[in-house]
Amino acid sequence: MGAGHAHRLYRAGSTPVHALPPHTKLAAVFCFVIVVVSTPREAVWAFGLYAVLLAAVAYAARVPAGFLLKRLLIEVPFVAFAVLMPFVAEGERVQVLGMSLSESGLWGAWNVLAKGTLGVAAAVLLASTTELRELILGLQRLKLPPLLVQIASFMIRYGDVITDEMRRMKIARESRGFEAKGVRHWGVLAKSAGALFIRSYERGERVHLAMVSRGYAGSMPVIDDLRATRAQWSSALALPCAALAVCLLGWTL
Repeated sequence: MGAGHAHRLYRAGSTPVHALPPHTKLAAVFCFVIVVVSTPREAVWAFGLYAVLLAAVAYAARVPAGFLLKRLLIEVPFVAFAVLMPFVAEGERVQVLGMSLSESGLWGAWNVLAKGTLGVAAAVLLASTTELRELILGLQRLKLPPLLVQIASFMIRYGDVITDEMRRMKIARESRGFEAKGVRHWGVLAKSAGALFIRSYERGERVHLAMVSRGYAGSMPVIDDLRATRAQWSSALALPCAALAVCLLGWTL
């Protein structure tokens, strides 16, 4: 793996959460999400405890609440879907603020909002404390299929290249007086998208030939062999283990 690419979600720091190996954090977040999804929706108090656990992780990682809440806006489409559920779902109706809503739809909306928000918050905390390059190394360390890991690696490496190419094409169009204002300009944008695809495909071929000429045989060399101690695994898995205890109480109480 070469040099990493910083992303907007990442916040550099020297906290204990930042210091954990990436594969331990990936495993912790995955297990936490599984536990949250497995929790019965009627255990409302359990989701409050999950939020407290994530808040404790955010505090330990020194991730500001404003930063976290701002990144949660990515789930707005799911919120819109959840808001519609009480109106369109079938079943017994209840009166809420003068509106007739489906009881099953209300529970479904709560289920989507609570579990979706907690899952997104956990993912944001992971991205805030782990660089993209480390995430790829973590996936590789967890023995994910090498082809998928390489595809993700190349997407990260050359995503900025494609974005920069789009920016240059936009500047070129504007320098010739073009400004997209309506449907009649979609043809020009479609041609630009086609040109971008062809350029990207040709660039990919050149990159592949350059890699093969340097000995690439289908797998990337691993420079950093990340290993985790028992103490690091214990620290990372403290979150999903605590969540599991809450989940079991939610099913038994």
